[in-house]
Amino acid sequence: MAITFGQGHVKPTLTAVHPPEWITTVPDVPYFMTESGNAWTPIGHNDALTWPELRALQRGSLAGVARHFRWLRENGVTCIRLMLEYCEDGQCYFEQPAGCVRPAIVTLWDDLVRLCAEWGLRLLLTPYDTFFMWNNWANHPYNLVNGGPCADRTQLLCCPTTRALIKARLAFATQRWGASGVIFAWDLWNEMHPVQGLDRPRCFEDFIEDVGPFLRSLEKRLYGRSHLQTISIFGPELQWKPWLNEPVYRHPLLDFATIHLYEEGTIDFPLDTAAAAISTGRLIGEALGEIHDNRPLFDSEHGPIHTFKDHGIVLPAPFDDEYFRHMQWAHFASGAAGGGMRWPNRDPHTLTPGMRQAQRSLAAFLPLIDWTRFRRRNLYGAVTVNGAPVSVFACGDDNQIVLWLLRTEPIGQDGRIDRAQPATVTVSVPALATGEYRIVYWDTETGRSLGEDRQHHAGARPLTFRPPPIFADLAIAIRSL
Repeated sequence: MAITFGQGHVKPTLTAVHPPEWITTVPDVPYFMTESGNAWTPIGHNDALTWPELRALQRGSLAGVARHFRWLRENGVTCIRLMLEYCEDGQCYFEQPAGCVRPAIVTLWDDLVRLCAEWGLRLLLTPYDTFFMWNNWANHPYNLVNGGPCADRTQLLCCPTTRALIKARLAFATQRWGASGVIFAWDLWNEMHPVQGLDRPRCFEDFIEDVGPFLRSLEKRLYGRSHLQTISIFGPELQWKPWLNEPVYRHPLLDFATIHLYEEGTIDFPLDTAAAAISTGRLIGEALGEIHDNRPLFDSEHGPIHTFKDHGIVLPAPFDDEYFRHMQWAHFASGAAGGGMRWPNRDPHTLTPGMRQAQRSLAAFLPLIDWTRFRRRNLYGAVTVNGAPVSVFACGDDNQIVLWLLRTEPIGQDGRIDRAQPATVTVSVPALATGEYRIVYWDTETGRSLGEDRQHHAGARPLTFRPPPIFADLAIAIRSL
């Protein structure tokens, strides 16, 4: 089934102002790089055309969006996750009726992609907002009663006519916007769920094995190469239905794995800023244990969804900033790529300046590690810290280690780490090759080095050192010289 334009005029092609390089995975290393071999890390967030920072596109205020993109780049942001159709309400349906692309929406995407190319931002694109598609199914253009192809939302993944439209939408998008590296990757289906495929066995695999090769073949025919592919899933589903781990983490046609970290109680309804970080580290460690090759992994949605959506509470910015920063570093230091991608769950739907500062700090830390050679493994339990109640998040290989140390006591009445008395600890890191090492101590709040040490490591014993006093948390990069 082909997709056609609705009424109105739309230019047939889009040429990027400064075409960025395509992103690929590093061979046998669980991270990303540009096609010329430079390390690239996804640092970003989820956004939507109807949210405040991109809404200006609808008013034609391209200069305002350009200033916002410049500010994002200054804060280390490299990637935005967007849905081609975010349908919390009906104003941004991509097709209406089904199969008929709205020219006004295409023009918005033209402008958005052009500005991303100009400012060096990339997009993780998913074709549908499946959450609101499900909740607002009565009004969605794909509903059979509205002239669409699908008799019921429980058939979205397996209805042949709907599948044809899914392919057509992806084909339209890559033909129009896929020529440059603005598209980092395709999230082929947002929060894939068995109920969207009639709970049929292999409904995930059938979708991946049909839609993925179709899109990859088309892109190779058009461009001689293809963008990376993944699918995303609501993380708690993997605990409730362990059989979903196989297609999510190990399907051979997917290039990397993405999950959405919404653990009940700790992450979706946080009462303190330490518990969410501890859960993040555990969940990333469990996810890495499910991956049997060296494909990258990261969280492409997280946040206080239960607090915001079900209780109508917007977290105070100081608490939310610390919660955000702690989850980011727990995710990163446990072996995932980047710091995860927050779903704002704030009013308005934007990240705070403090969250942007946290992203800038992470981006400044990145050059301390050679990511194109970092064959990390999760080091939960292998690194020891003595002297104070501190949680350890670590990943590394024989020559490089990323550590993040988080104080877990005392917690103040506001749920944040009490910084009154710093902790003094001793750290022991095993399993490093013999050689000279540089140890850099990093203040995650200010985004600057607190100093560094050099040590010779004989290899037989753990590398042991005493970092600066820890007021709340501390990141550490260890690298052989």
